[in-house]
Amino acid sequence: DRFQNKYRIPSARAPFWNYGWNGAYFVTICTHKHECYFGNVINHKMELSEIGKIANWCWSQIPNQFPYATLNEYIVMPNHLHGIVIIDKPTGAEDVTHVGNTGNCTISPEPGGITGHHNPMLGGNLGRIIRWFKGRTTFESRKINRHFQWQTRYYDHIIRNNRSFRSIARYIGKNPEKWE
Repeated sequence: DRFQNKYRIPSARAPFWNYGWNGAYFVTICTHKHECYFGNVINHKMELSEIGKIANWCWSQIPNQFPYATLNEYIVMPNHLHGIVIIDKPTGAEDVTHVGNTGNCTISPEPGGITGHHNPMLGGNLGRIIRWFKGRTTFESRKINRHFQWQTRYYDHIIRNNRSFRSIARYIGKNPEKWE
Protein backbone atom coordinates (compact mmCIF):
# COMPACT_ATOMS: atom_id res chain seq x y z
CA ASP A 1 0.00 0.00 0.00
CA ARG A 2 2.72 2.42 0.97
CA PHE A 3 4.52 2.79 -2.39
CA GLN A 4 1.79 1.25 -4.58
CA ASN A 5 4.44 -0.74 -6.52
CA LYS A 6 5.88 2.56 -7.78
CA TYR A 7 9.46 1.54 -7.01
CA ARG A 8 9.15 -2.14 -7.80
CA ILE A 9 11.54 -3.37 -10.48
CA PRO A 10 9.99 -6.05 -12.69
CA SER A 11 11.65 -9.43 -12.59
CA ALA A 12 13.94 -10.39 -15.45
CA ARG A 13 13.06 -14.06 -14.90
CA ALA A 14 10.68 -15.92 -17.21
CA PRO A 15 7.25 -15.76 -15.53
CA PHE A 16 6.23 -19.16 -16.93
CA TRP A 17 9.20 -20.99 -15.39
CA ASN A 18 10.07 -22.19 -11.89
CA TYR A 19 13.83 -21.76 -11.52
CA GLY A 20 13.89 -24.59 -9.01
CA TRP A 21 12.84 -27.04 -11.72
CA ASN A 22 15.37 -29.46 -13.14
CA GLY A 23 17.05 -27.97 -16.16
CA ALA A 24 20.16 -26.41 -17.61
CA TYR A 25 20.71 -22.68 -17.27
CA PHE A 26 23.17 -20.41 -19.06
CA VAL A 27 24.20 -17.70 -16.60
CA THR A 28 26.15 -14.48 -17.11
CA ILE A 29 27.17 -12.41 -14.10
CA CYS A 30 28.89 -9.04 -14.56
CA THR A 31 30.92 -6.87 -12.24
CA HIS A 32 29.66 -3.42 -11.28
CA LYS A 33 30.31 -0.92 -14.09
CA HIS A 34 32.11 -3.76 -15.92
CA GLU A 35 35.26 -3.21 -13.88
CA CYS A 36 37.95 -5.72 -14.84
CA TYR A 37 38.63 -7.28 -11.43
CA PHE A 38 39.23 -10.84 -12.63
CA GLY A 39 42.37 -10.52 -14.75
CA ASN A 40 43.24 -10.10 -18.40
CA VAL A 41 43.00 -11.99 -21.65
CA ILE A 42 46.51 -12.47 -23.00
CA ASN A 43 47.01 -14.29 -26.32
CA HIS A 44 43.41 -15.52 -26.28
CA LYS A 45 43.85 -17.07 -22.82
CA MET A 46 42.38 -15.79 -19.58
CA GLU A 47 45.00 -14.96 -16.97
CA LEU A 48 43.24 -14.74 -13.60
CA SER A 49 44.06 -12.11 -10.99
CA GLU A 50 43.80 -12.99 -7.30
CA ILE A 51 40.14 -11.90 -7.32
CA GLY A 52 39.64 -13.88 -10.53
CA LYS A 53 41.00 -16.97 -8.76
CA ILE A 54 38.53 -16.37 -5.95
CA ALA A 55 35.61 -16.11 -8.39
CA ASN A 56 36.80 -19.26 -10.16
CA TRP A 57 37.13 -21.16 -6.87
CA CYS A 58 33.73 -20.01 -5.58
CA TRP A 59 32.06 -21.05 -8.84
CA SER A 60 33.71 -24.47 -8.63
CA GLN A 61 32.31 -24.88 -5.10
CA ILE A 62 28.66 -24.60 -6.19
CA PRO A 63 28.14 -28.41 -6.34
CA ASN A 64 29.57 -28.74 -2.81
CA GLN A 65 27.14 -26.12 -1.48
CA PHE A 66 24.15 -27.29 -3.52
CA PRO A 67 24.16 -31.07 -4.08
CA TYR A 68 21.35 -30.76 -6.63
CA ALA A 69 23.52 -28.52 -8.86
CA THR A 70 26.26 -29.52 -11.27
CA LEU A 71 28.41 -27.33 -13.45
CA ASN A 72 29.25 -27.67 -17.09
CA GLU A 73 31.32 -25.29 -19.21
CA TYR A 74 32.23 -21.99 -17.55
CA ILE A 75 34.76 -19.19 -17.89
CA VAL A 76 35.78 -16.29 -15.69
CA MET A 77 36.48 -13.30 -17.96
CA PRO A 78 38.01 -9.93 -16.94
CA ASN A 79 34.66 -8.39 -15.95
CA HIS A 80 32.10 -11.20 -16.09
CA LEU A 81 31.53 -14.90 -15.76
CA HIS A 82 29.65 -17.23 -18.11
CA GLY A 83 28.58 -20.64 -16.91
CA ILE A 84 26.13 -23.48 -17.33
CA VAL A 85 24.42 -24.62 -14.14
CA ILE A 86 22.41 -27.82 -14.21
CA ILE A 87 19.77 -28.35 -11.54
CA ASP A 88 19.06 -32.05 -11.19
CA LYS A 89 16.98 -32.98 -8.16
CA PRO A 90 15.76 -36.54 -7.72
CA THR A 91 12.26 -37.04 -9.11
CA GLY A 92 9.72 -36.06 -6.49
CA ALA A 93 12.29 -34.29 -4.31
CA GLU A 94 10.81 -31.48 -2.25
CA ASP A 95 12.66 -28.46 -0.96
CA VAL A 96 13.48 -29.19 2.65
CA THR A 97 13.38 -26.55 5.32
CA HIS A 98 15.10 -27.57 8.52
CA VAL A 99 13.17 -27.03 11.70
CA GLY A 100 14.78 -27.49 15.06
CA ASN A 101 17.55 -26.29 17.31
CA THR A 102 20.99 -25.39 15.97
CA GLY A 103 23.21 -24.54 18.93
CA ASN A 104 21.94 -21.38 20.60
CA CYS A 105 19.60 -20.52 17.74
CA THR A 106 16.19 -22.11 17.36
CA ILE A 107 14.89 -22.11 13.82
CA SER A 108 11.28 -21.09 13.61
CA PRO A 109 8.75 -23.58 12.24
CA GLU A 110 7.63 -20.64 10.05
CA PRO A 111 10.83 -19.96 8.10
CA GLY A 112 11.44 -17.03 5.81
CA GLY A 113 10.54 -14.10 8.07
CA ILE A 114 7.74 -11.94 6.69
CA THR A 115 7.86 -13.76 3.35
CA GLY A 116 7.14 -17.13 4.96
CA HIS A 117 7.62 -20.04 2.57
CA HIS A 118 7.99 -17.63 -0.36
CA ASN A 119 11.46 -16.55 0.80
CA PRO A 120 13.73 -17.23 -2.22
CA MET A 121 16.61 -18.27 0.05
CA LEU A 122 14.63 -21.32 1.18
CA GLY A 123 14.15 -22.85 -2.24
CA GLY A 124 16.62 -25.01 -4.09
CA ASN A 125 16.64 -22.75 -7.11
CA LEU A 126 18.98 -20.91 -9.45
CA GLY A 127 18.54 -17.60 -7.61
CA ARG A 128 19.75 -19.12 -4.36
CA ILE A 129 22.82 -20.56 -6.09
CA ILE A 130 23.72 -17.23 -7.69
CA ARG A 131 23.13 -15.29 -4.45
CA TRP A 132 25.47 -17.66 -2.62
CA PHE A 133 28.14 -17.39 -5.33
CA LYS A 134 28.00 -13.60 -5.51
CA GLY A 135 27.97 -13.23 -1.73
CA ARG A 136 30.86 -15.61 -1.13
CA THR A 137 32.93 -14.09 -3.93
CA THR A 138 32.26 -10.57 -2.63
CA PHE A 139 33.19 -11.51 0.94
CA GLU A 140 36.51 -13.06 -0.10
CA SER A 141 37.32 -10.46 -2.79
CA ARG A 142 36.87 -7.49 -0.47
CA LYS A 143 39.76 -8.81 1.59
CA ILE A 144 41.89 -7.84 -1.44
CA ASN A 145 39.93 -4.88 -2.85
CA ARG A 146 37.31 -3.29 -0.63
CA HIS A 147 35.65 -1.70 -3.68
CA PHE A 148 34.78 -4.98 -5.40
CA GLN A 149 31.12 -5.37 -6.26
CA TRP A 150 28.79 -7.10 -8.69
CA GLN A 151 26.18 -5.70 -11.00
CA THR A 152 22.90 -6.04 -9.10
CA ARG A 153 21.28 -8.58 -11.40
CA TYR A 154 22.41 -11.46 -13.58
CA TYR A 155 21.38 -12.80 -16.95
CA ASP A 156 20.02 -16.30 -17.36
CA HIS A 157 18.78 -18.34 -20.28
CA ILE A 158 16.88 -21.60 -19.90
CA ILE A 159 18.61 -24.12 -22.16
CA ARG A 160 15.82 -26.11 -23.81
CA ASN A 161 17.59 -28.63 -26.06
CA ASN A 162 20.91 -30.34 -26.80
CA ARG A 163 21.67 -28.22 -29.84
CA SER A 164 21.35 -25.03 -27.80
CA PHE A 165 23.39 -26.60 -24.98
CA ARG A 166 26.27 -27.43 -27.35
CA SER A 167 26.15 -23.99 -28.97
CA ILE A 168 26.27 -22.20 -25.60
CA ALA A 169 29.07 -24.44 -24.31
CA ARG A 170 31.06 -23.67 -27.47
CA TYR A 171 30.40 -19.92 -27.03
CA ILE A 172 31.66 -20.06 -23.44
CA GLY A 173 34.79 -21.98 -24.40
CA LYS A 174 35.65 -19.54 -27.20
CA ASN A 175 34.92 -16.39 -25.16
CA PRO A 176 38.59 -15.48 -24.52
CA GLU A 177 39.30 -15.65 -28.28
CA LYS A 178 36.63 -13.01 -28.89
CA TRP A 179 37.75 -10.64 -26.14
CA GLU A 180 38.87 -7.26 -27.45
